[in-house]
Amino acid sequence: MDARTFLGLEATHNPSRWYLPVVPGLSTGHQFLFGGCGLAAAIEALEAFTERPLVWATAQYLSYARPPSVMDVDVTVPVAGKAISQARAVGRVGDTEILTVNAALGRRSSPAEGCWARRPEVPSPERCVARRFRMDVEDSIMRRLDVRMAAARDIADLDGDPSPDGRSAVWARIPELLEPSAATLAILGDYVPFGIGQALGAPAGGNSLDNTLRIVRLVPTEWVLIDIRIDAISDGFGQGHVYLWAEDGTLMATASQSTIVRYWDDSERPGTPGR
Repeated sequence: MDARTFLGLEATHNPSRWYLPVVPGLSTGHQFLFGGCGLAAAIEALEAFTERPLVWATAQYLSYARPPSVMDVDVTVPVAGKAISQARAVGRVGDTEILTVNAALGRRSSPAEGCWARRPEVPSPERCVARRFRMDVEDSIMRRLDVRMAAARDIADLDGDPSPDGRSAVWARIPELLEPSAATLAILGDYVPFGIGQALGAPAGGNSLDNTLRIVRLVPTEWVLIDIRIDAISDGFGQGHVYLWAEDGTLMATASQSTIVRYWDDSERPGTPGR
């Protein structure tokens, strides 16, 4: 299965318009479109329309799309050069704008090469326990992910003691999607909210205001190491980065996000991103 099929993204007679049925399997436990899936759908539409691979894409999340709605994805390309296209995708449900994605797509030949980021030393996926969730996720995107705790605390161990360095890591794979793509990494890159709780040492997380994915190199891998680094939390917002590593140690992509920090409890429900 490719990412487009996984998402259920469909083309229309207009090559610049796509549509995404918003279903529970693409949604959070609170039943709204998972931000990584929204970005992934936009990336698939952008790559298909421009016929170029993604370099970077940044999503601004504006509102919530809930099942069983349908999100239209409209692509525009303000600039198409010989090697790089600068493009935009806007997702709407009816007249409500859900997300806006700006992106660059293309490739260039260059002898320059190097990787200065360092992967954390963690056990293999087979030696790591499965992630447990604080709520029922059977009817959500989380049931379609296999996540193992590589360097992270179980929900029961979040006792209020903050992390000394703001770092955590999990192994993840999407059993239906074992061939890496930019869209796949967009889904797996949406892990700063998880890292917020790990950094605070508390049952906390947040709603993403944005998500930026930067592709380095795609290589075959079953598991992806999600290396989460929370930079700071202040004034109710958290900032962090994610490094996405293949099993062979290749850095495939980086992601970064700003989130509204929330302490979870049974009564808390998200409002709108602007609140």
